[in-house]
Amino acid sequence: MAYSGIALPYLWTIALLSMGTGLYLGVFVAPADYQQGESVRMMYIHVPTAWLSQFGYGLMAFASAMALIFRHPLADVAAKSAAPIGAAFTFLALVTGALWGKPMWGTYWVWDARLTSVLILFFLYLGYMALWATIEDPNRAARVAAVFALVGAVNLPIIRFSVDWWNTLHQPTSVFRLDGPTIHPSLLWPLLIGAIGFTLFFVAVLLVRMRAEILRRRVRTLQMQQAAR
Repeated sequence: MAYSGIALPYLWTIALLSMGTGLYLGVFVAPADYQQGESVRMMYIHVPTAWLSQFGYGLMAFASAMALIFRHPLADVAAKSAAPIGAAFTFLALVTGALWGKPMWGTYWVWDARLTSVLILFFLYLGYMALWATIEDPNRAARVAAVFALVGAVNLPIIRFSVDWWNTLHQPTSVFRLDGPTIHPSLLWPLLIGAIGFTLFFVAVLLVRMRAEILRRRVRTLQMQQAAR
């Protein structure tokens, strides 16, 4: 609690400045794409949200593993706190992807492997949160939700490699490639700056939610102690 309280103001500042700078450069400075035209500017929101949709679930699955294996006291708190944030970014990725896909593909949605697996990821987030909400015993809810998160993690490599394994409309990876990015630097740098800002924003919101969850558990413990007297 002490360290997060110190870090949060700096995280918020850097995150908002990076997000603002990346979006400004992407919308007003970066050139239009020679094939996609002005619609490429949707990339500066869609790509970071898509990345964070997978990052959030990966973080949730890792924290769940730590909770099951090592019983770390913050593991369940981190996993539970990350779920709504990841779900929100996944929803934004789906919406912005549909808006970007319409001028490129002629339709908002196609049932190809990448889009379908990301939609499944969104439902996995919702299922994880539903388990926490419906199981009254917190300890049992934590165990069941952790197992659910780990099983659902099998979807992450499917999302990552879907464009390589199957014939999809979605374009292949163009940033994190072994042979280097295929995006022109004038488009790449605003994207990277914005992505750093979005990621720090995710971390800042996660810390806020973790602090709130810790305080909520402290209140619950005090209430149980009062009731036991």
